[in-house]
Amino acid sequence: MDIIGFLKSQFICHLLLSYIFIVSGLIINFIQLCTLVLWPFNKQLFRKINCRLAYCISSQLVMLLEWWSGTTSTLYTDPQNYHKYGKENAIIILNHNFEIDFLCGWNFCERFGVLGNAKVLAKKELSYMPIIGWMWYFLEVVFCKRKWEEDRRTVMQGLLNLRNYPGNFWFLIHCEGTRFTEQKHQISMQVAEAKGLPKLKYHLLPRTKGFAVTVQCLRNVVSAVYDSTLNFRNNENPTLLGVLNGKKYHADLYVRRIPLEEVPEDEQECSNWLHKLYQEKDSFQEEYYRTGVFPGTPTVPPRRPWTLLNGLFWAVLLLYPLFKLLINMISTGSSLTLASFAFVFIAEISEFGHLMPFHSASVGVRWMIGVTEINKGSTYGNHGNKRKLK
Repeated sequence: MDIIGFLKSQFICHLLLSYIFIVSGLIINFIQLCTLVLWPFNKQLFRKINCRLAYCISSQLVMLLEWWSGTTSTLYTDPQNYHKYGKENAIIILNHNFEIDFLCGWNFCERFGVLGNAKVLAKKELSYMPIIGWMWYFLEVVFCKRKWEEDRRTVMQGLLNLRNYPGNFWFLIHCEGTRFTEQKHQISMQVAEAKGLPKLKYHLLPRTKGFAVTVQCLRNVVSAVYDSTLNFRNNENPTLLGVLNGKKYHADLYVRRIPLEEVPEDEQECSNWLHKLYQEKDSFQEEYYRTGVFPGTPTVPPRRPWTLLNGLFWAVLLLYPLFKLLINMISTGSSLTLASFAFVFIAEISEFGHLMPFHSASVGVRWMIGVTEINKGSTYGNHGNKRKLK
């Protein structure tokens, strides 16, 4: 297949994937809105239903990673802890270096059956974003404005709401607060030097206050902290666009299970504990870049079929009426309608061959990607030393 033909085939795939994800997501958001009538009468039933509805959205993205791109994920961990994963509440500490690290975190959740109950600490702006943001709103995800003086009370209340949540949940948190870039790392290490903290090579300084409050509010509910360090083989730099294009990546995830009893209760001691943890994470990354492997026993948790089945369900449900509409348009449409449709389609195809990243037909896909791109992350580190880490 020549390059233009290849780009055109990508155009069709992007268009259909965008259509399925956006339309199904909006349908699910509407159903979630309807479930609000249950809240005053049966809060736990509301939560159980929304966990399953949320799974219908998030599993579509995991399906792209697992089945569409065929990305492999090897888990390095202590075999004695493996059987506990998915059977207890946990706080998941993820490093924040890659555009798809959130997707790999969801993949970890899916392999152990807790994707529907995966919680995050997210930016307040995301709560206004259709599909994923609205899904998180109905999941009672904790949103923050990144202004700790304003956030503390709302974050604590959101975390306390999870104490009686049905089923096992995992609370995913990026303690660095934003994705790693060289510019942000340089500013972060200047802050470390000013505070007398050890410098990190592969991470930004963790923001400790949010983690300390999380531990405080979820103590006696959460059993352990899963310290999770992600990297990719062969210096791969994965992107969501690469996943959408079917590119296969090779992820390695090192997970340490740390009983919550080992995390200090005092806020300052908890802060020191987290800084030490990130120094250890840095050493794990150093070892990985040197040897190509993490500590622990490598294993590949089996893929579950539900993400694929969910994706196929929505594809059949939504593509059938679309194709039927197109067939009816072709068979019964006027000459003017057919000519207009053909003109637009050919123009779009031609444009796609030359301007794939900016193509109007891939707006939906690019919108999804925009949420995760490194250069669209926090502005932390972009205004010199005037901004300080909390």
